[in-house]
Amino acid sequence: MANSFTPGSFLLRWLFAAVLVFGTYNPTDYSYVSWVLADGTNFGPIVAIVGLVLLIGWIIYVRATFLSMGWLGVILGAALFGCVIWLFVDLGWMTLDSPGALAWVALVLVSLLLAVGMSWSHIRKRLTGQIDVDDVED
Repeated sequence: MANSFTPGSFLLRWLFAAVLVFGTYNPTDYSYVSWVLADGTNFGPIVAIVGLVLLIGWIIYVRATFLSMGWLGVILGAALFGCVIWLFVDLGWMTLDSPGALAWVALVLVSLLLAVGMSWSHIRKRLTGQIDVDDVED
């Protein structure tokens, strides 16, 4: 069934979201932002093409997330993930003195939020039995 949703479907969406998020920025020197801001990087067609591919990916993911979850859903998801970071700090698993660790956790949570947004219509359909207007039965 082409419209089936499995844990593997979610993991694939999360993988693509993680590649998008970490490819755009991460605390190492291996990201688009680090590449563009590095000394000696000249703006040329390769830099422009990679930037446009990332921008297209962000537009697809952010648009789908906002269309499926709405502003309230995105705000609640971000608040939930913010509280997860708070919990990690409160339990002593993470410290605010380590900006690199905080950045990695925040980036993972952003990728999770985007993956949930890309999957939300399927998740809602599974939980409630309601389908979106965009769903067309074959």
